[in-house]
Amino acid sequence: MLLRFFSLLLSTALLTGCGTVHFDNVKMDKSGKPVATKLTAKQKKSLSELSAAIKNLGPNVSPQEATIMAHDSIVYSMVLANKYELTYPPLWHNVLVNSKKRPRGLCYHWQRDLIAHMKKKHLKTLRVIEGVAYEKDYWREHNTMVVTAIGQPFNQGIVLDPWRDSGVLVWSKVKEDKYPWKLRIWKDKKQVTNKKTVQPVPVAL
Repeated sequence: MLLRFFSLLLSTALLTGCGTVHFDNVKMDKSGKPVATKLTAKQKKSLSELSAAIKNLGPNVSPQEATIMAHDSIVYSMVLANKYELTYPPLWHNVLVNSKKRPRGLCYHWQRDLIAHMKKKHLKTLRVIEGVAYEKDYWREHNTMVVTAIGQPFNQGIVLDPWRDSGVLVWSKVKEDKYPWKLRIWKDKKQVTNKKTVQPVPVAL
């Protein structure tokens, strides 16, 4: 079964074309802030719409924090892609990471690195939390960062997922995304997941 999976993955990678992903227009400045020297019209539109969506999470969300969250989620994801020496498609990059040919880039690497970056912002009106879909399913488990307003339920948040499109941030409301996200909680070094969840839907990885 495992051999068949990797044979299929390799065939898919060859047919769709694999290649290195690199973003020339991003860097980290001396203060540790991700900077984009140039954004495409599509990226600007995504940033503007994401900023508005985050601001609309709640009446007490700071517009400045919403802008910071949107900007850094999009730009820092591209910075991480360069840091990870990313290769397209995502599942192929996973194979390279697991075979020690790339340093990082599994979905939970993106999640944890983004969350660590956001926590340095000391945001007062927003919180970043871990989301997991298909937990403990070896072939389908997916991890990502979710942003909510302070005091807001997990299912009212927004998914911020740079893994599935190779460094290009995919974002969606938790309830509207194709993945059945749950809140992940860690307790006594053992994994416990909140039972409140969106109804599962089939996902083709």
